[in-house]
Amino acid sequence: MQTIDWDDFSKVELRVGRIVAAEPFAKARRPAYILQVDFGPEIGVRKSSAQITDLYAPEALVGKQVVAVVNFPPKQIGPLMSECLVTGFHNAHGQVSLCVPEHDVPLGTRLL
Repeated sequence: MQTIDWDDFSKVELRVGRIVAAEPFAKARRPAYILQVDFGPEIGVRKSSAQITDLYAPEALVGKQVVAVVNFPPKQIGPLMSECLVTGFHNAHGQVSLCVPEHDVPLGTRLL
């Protein structure tokens, strides 16, 4: 495992957002959703592609809080310009389980 110092970690902006829309990403090579995540008034709503179709239905995602990296540069994913990276963990079956706060927190709150 490679170690980093606090300055490296502090550059990554992990923030809480709420999924306000989720739809199948029909043009993705692997099954995915297009998510719109609201990070509050300072950051706003950002789009992301997420390969989370094994464990989540689009309608169950709307309203869910998630943790995402908001300071990566935008990345072109097929026809979608992804504006944040929603985080998650692979379970024992290789399915992605979202990284979510246990309790509701204000949108845009930064992980410290």
